[in-house]
Amino acid sequence: MREPLHRGLPPEIPVRALAPTALTVLALCSGVTSIRYGFQERWEAAVFAILLASLFDLLDGRVARMVKGTTKFGAELDSLSDVICFGVAPATLLYLWTLHDVPRFGWSVVLLYCVCCAFRLARFNIMDQAAAEDGTVHRHFMGLPAPAAAGLALVPLALSFQTDSTFFHEPEICAIYLALLALMMISRIPTLSTKHVRINRRHVMPILVGLVILVALLVTSFWTTYVVLAIIYALSLPVVAIMARRELHESPPPEPPPSP
Repeated sequence: MREPLHRGLPPEIPVRALAPTALTVLALCSGVTSIRYGFQERWEAAVFAILLASLFDLLDGRVARMVKGTTKFGAELDSLSDVICFGVAPATLLYLWTLHDVPRFGWSVVLLYCVCCAFRLARFNIMDQAAAEDGTVHRHFMGLPAPAAAGLALVPLALSFQTDSTFFHEPEICAIYLALLALMMISRIPTLSTKHVRINRRHVMPILVGLVILVALLVTSFWTTYVVLAIIYALSLPVVAIMARRELHESPPPEPPPSP
């Protein structure tokens, strides 16, 4: 007779431990809902749903660490949610929006993007687990993070909300752009990670004031602010990569193990 899977586990868990998983489920629901909006050609709602999923994804890990509710189940669920929210959903939206005009080439790029997103997340999980086991601290991500890739992939759609130009709607342009993002996800380019960033106390107040201004801009002109933030992030990628390479070369070599 097989033993129940929950044997040996405590019969009750605190309610706060459910918060991270609930946020992950909300992110997954937002990502799937964006596809529904895409079939209805409600493009603004579809893009906003993916951005909402990225917000939930940003919060779930931090909430898990705050309430000490990090679990292997939550980590696996988070990765599965990310594949859908930041891989399948944005690629499907772009296919429904413009890539269907070049069906074979467009669908191939969609598949490439989704597969690269899955590879990116699988590699991240392996590196994260290895770092947890040996105590290594990674100050940068390797490759473009999946949420950032999704945010950049949706920029052509956001630009179309602000202008009547058909340039951003050209399927060939969007296909090349999406393929480039896919390859950046599986690249070894160092990208920005805020997990281990520390803020000087003197900078706290200016940062808070900046956040207030950012929220005001998002409320008054959401899509323009979103595009500007995406462009700033894209421009920061080569800067972060150069700084990371420089830190790697300037860091002292590891000490040899003591001789027996």
